[in-house]
Amino acid sequence: MRITAISILVTVVLIGGAIMLVGSRKDSDGTTPQDANNVSVTDGKQIIEISAKGGYSPKMTVAEAGIPTVIKINTLGTFDCSAALVIPSLGYRNNLPPSGETLVELPPQESGSTLQGLCAMGMYNFQIQFK
Repeated sequence: MRITAISILVTVVLIGGAIMLVGSRKDSDGTTPQDANNVSVTDGKQIIEISAKGGYSPKMTVAEAGIPTVIKINTLGTFDCSAALVIPSLGYRNNLPPSGETLVELPPQESGSTLQGLCAMGMYNFQIQFK
């Protein structure tokens, strides 16, 4: 009887955990509603905020073309391969600090261009589309 009760409790916990994971799922483009506001303009420069930990978030950003841009990569206890950032089109390769922010300055990008960042292993990535 006791083993049955424990089995039922474990099953309930596992099902509850699965429901919570499905409920917190991201959209098909990897974004969540709070990711929608990761672009701002300050003093004539566009600031795009990306979080790096267990991948990059948001995975897709739409930004304005034709203005100077700064990508601000935020890390907080990041010890996985997303800390080794590569942006091939810029020739950028850098190991990010475990916690802090790293600024990557971009010249104005052309409309229709897409910038891709990825970890050194190519496992995690993000894209910025300029329109």
